[in-house]
Amino acid sequence: MTEDTPTPEKSDVTRDSAAEVTPKATPEVAPEPTPAPVAKKEAAPERTPTPVAKKEVAPDIKPAPSPKTTPQDGHWWWGTGRRKASVARVRIRPGTGQFIVNKKDLTEYFTELRNHKDIVNVLEKTNTKGSLDVFVNANGGGYTGQAGAILLGLGRALAKYDPSLDGILRSNGFLSRDPRRVERKKPGQPGARKRFQFSKR
Repeated sequence: MTEDTPTPEKSDVTRDSAAEVTPKATPEVAPEPTPAPVAKKEAAPERTPTPVAKKEVAPDIKPAPSPKTTPQDGHWWWGTGRRKASVARVRIRPGTGQFIVNKKDLTEYFTELRNHKDIVNVLEKTNTKGSLDVFVNANGGGYTGQAGAILLGLGRALAKYDPSLDGILRSNGFLSRDPRRVERKKPGQPGARKRFQFSKR
């Protein structure tokens, strides 16, 4: 090797090799921001409705009707009722609410609860229960017939006692006579409608 050929400097060789070897720097990507945790809304506590105090309404108490007419005999208002074969003569007057049928109490005379309720219903509808004394003489027929006769007689007596009750009595059927009767038996038949069996041979 001659002295004239220049020798490359070590510093230049190392720079070139370092430039070739070192990779190009990649651009750094910024990390995506993580979303902040969403705070869960606490469920509102259920509101229990506060009980509203109901206003106590005083019951509408209607005053008992007072007599608008004077009785013919000066003491009693009379009414006669009929049903089937029964006849009931009913007389009423202002009193304490006793109900006598043939010298016995109403509940003692009529053992059927139905008959007792039907008769008392007349006084309840007209708001006269407990303010009138009722005395009845009933004869003929059975207990059901007598109860129907008393119902009609009591309605007629109340209509005379206070004519303003006529509409209530009429709308509830307390002034209408029940015309139903037992149909009579026919000759040649076992009953009113029943027929003997027919045999041709």
